[in-house]
Amino acid sequence: MSLIDIIRSNTDTIIGATELEDRLHGSKPLRVKLGVDPTRPDLTFGHLVVFNKLRQFQDLGHEALLIIGDFTTLIGDPSGRSSTRPVLTKEEIVENAQSYLDQAFKILDEEKTTVFYNSEWFDKMSFEDSLKLSRKMTVARMLERDDFAKRYASQAPISIIEFLYPLIQGYDSLVLNADVEIGGTDQLFNMLVGRALQKDAGKQEQAVITMPLLVGLDGTKKMSKSADNYIAFTDSPKEMFGKIMSIPDDTMWTYYQLLLELPEDKIANLKKGHPMDAKKHLASSLVGQFHSMQAGKHELEQFEQVFSKNKLPDDMPTFTWSDLLGDATSAPLFEVMAQSELFESKGAIRRLVKQGGVKIDGEKQSDPNREVTPPSGEQIFQAGKRIFFKLIG
Repeated sequence: MSLIDIIRSNTDTIIGATELEDRLHGSKPLRVKLGVDPTRPDLTFGHLVVFNKLRQFQDLGHEALLIIGDFTTLIGDPSGRSSTRPVLTKEEIVENAQSYLDQAFKILDEEKTTVFYNSEWFDKMSFEDSLKLSRKMTVARMLERDDFAKRYASQAPISIIEFLYPLIQGYDSLVLNADVEIGGTDQLFNMLVGRALQKDAGKQEQAVITMPLLVGLDGTKKMSKSADNYIAFTDSPKEMFGKIMSIPDDTMWTYYQLLLELPEDKIANLKKGHPMDAKKHLASSLVGQFHSMQAGKHELEQFEQVFSKNKLPDDMPTFTWSDLLGDATSAPLFEVMAQSELFESKGAIRRLVKQGGVKIDGEKQSDPNREVTPPSGEQIFQAGKRIFFKLIG
């Protein structure tokens, strides 16, 4: 397989592929840029798709430029948005950025990665410099972006600072002399601005590589925290395994392709077997990658024990009555469960009980308001198929 074919694997689009192929055969390592805005404290498997491609460049001997967009986070990337993003404080951005780096190096080779914060150059820009940069792009060109066009047509607010975001991201490429920039398909416009700025400055234009957007746990929408359909790098082994097992069967093959980077022939062989076996292998493999192979094996054994053999898991949170309810002599079922802090909300608990999804010592519960008293020994609470906890009187 040629170098360009290796790079082309799993990509959506490559702009400047011919020039990139020539550079791949050169003697100089390429400077490959990926920018992330630390808007939240943890990365999701959606980020894993682009990190895998960046690591692939590292494996081929090239330099990874990881841009922490601490300056751009103050603006908020409007890509794919129908409204203005909330603004974070500088303290929140610094904390999130450090968390991002800790997680990124689970995938990337730290010794082959150069980390930049784009505040390094933007904090030094004067207002005059900003105005000169703004002259490089027209409002008409900005409105070519699908998300801006839709917001403009629906009369939704678009701030001037959001218009500047693609220019600011593109300017990063100009400053760093990037040879390649990687991003999701929703970043294509921003990355092409980087090419335009480099060309305008008389520099060699970066190749632009877009990666597919990973669908979330629902199998339809882009994986994101706002859609609550994500798997985080920082999820516990149990949580990560359970989330992966919940994805639709059709989505599983995309995860094999984009997350584990399995070749088509091996995916075809897996499709010949039972989907449940393939999904358990996917879940244990990804848990193994982010935690340890021992953790992946353990979660697989626990899953089979609970789901296939209808047994209780070996590990579950344990609470005493006083831990949850203090000196109370009784409490409604939903309140007992809520105090465990294992559930999203009391409303979610009530719905789960009414739907028959809650058992105490194997007995299905139907009334979320039923009074529960301290057990004489211990009780096992089960909610759905993934949440268990032990209550001791």
